[in-house]
Amino acid sequence: MNTRLALVMAMILCFAITIGAGCSSKSGSMPPGATQVKVEDETPPEPAPEPEPMPEPDYDQEALMQQQRQEAAVQLGFMINFAFDSYELSQEARDLLSQKARLMKQYTGMTMVIEGYCDERGTEEYNLALGEKRARAAFEHLVILGVEPERLSIVSFGEERPLDPAHNEAAWAKNRRDEFKVSF
Repeated sequence: MNTRLALVMAMILCFAITIGAGCSSKSGSMPPGATQVKVEDETPPEPAPEPEPMPEPDYDQEALMQQQRQEAAVQLGFMINFAFDSYELSQEARDLLSQKARLMKQYTGMTMVIEGYCDERGTEEYNLALGEKRARAAFEHLVILGVEPERLSIVSFGEERPLDPAHNEAAWAKNRRDEFKVSF
């Protein structure tokens, strides 16, 4: 039993020496002549920012622009009327042409064809010439208001395309007109 006791005591002693050696201070564990280097806490570098994704086309903005152009085309499409045997612009016609000029200047990619019409009274040649004078009057007024002449063109249809085919003063008054066709 003595050997057993001696063996247990030897094991305890080895265990104690092993634990004691592991708990020694760091200052004594450096070899002679070695210098201690202090390592500062370094924060890891920040990851590079991810590139911003390419912006997708703003379809809502494009749709809004298209809607605005269509509304402008509707406003530009209003016709103006003339008195019998005349191509003089009334005050109402001048006001409408002012609105048209403002919109034409706002939408620079827009072009316009001015169509001159007459009622059925008069010869075909006379009505074609009068329709051209009516279209020219609107053309010149728009140019005076600042619309580039290259964006405007005129055509006369005379009595060929009546709005109202009746043969009375109310129908003839509707047919004496300029119409405006817009394109982008």
